[in-house]
Amino acid sequence: MILGFDPGRDKCGLAVIGKEQQLLYHQVVPSGEAIATMQNLWKQFPIETIVMGNQTTAKSWKQKISSDLPITVPIILVDERYSTLEARDRYWQMYPPKGLQRLIPQGMRQPPRPIDDIVAILLIERYLKHSTS
Repeated sequence: MILGFDPGRDKCGLAVIGKEQQLLYHQVVPSGEAIATMQNLWKQFPIETIVMGNQTTAKSWKQKISSDLPITVPIILVDERYSTLEARDRYWQMYPPKGLQRLIPQGMRQPPRPIDDIVAILLIERYLKHSTS
């Protein structure tokens, strides 16, 4: 299983994808709760790899994860350029608009919640695509 992590200053996206690439968990959490949430996910799932974005605060988060979590799994950094734009499109695929929202062109719609968890899903997918090619 793979834990996807989109690190940020204020909030972080987390996702867990299983061996058959099924989505088992995704959530946006405040940055201060990210490590505790990862510890809980560690207890729930046999995580073999952590995949995280390589921008913003990646280096400090990688160091924090390594020091605060009792893990021995690899932490892989993945290119996260354009992931927010891609996540916005994915949000509307996962949660199709309803009512009048359907009449607004997709490029003009804003998701009604943070989408960092969807970015974490995309990071896992990018890692899997790169590792199999």
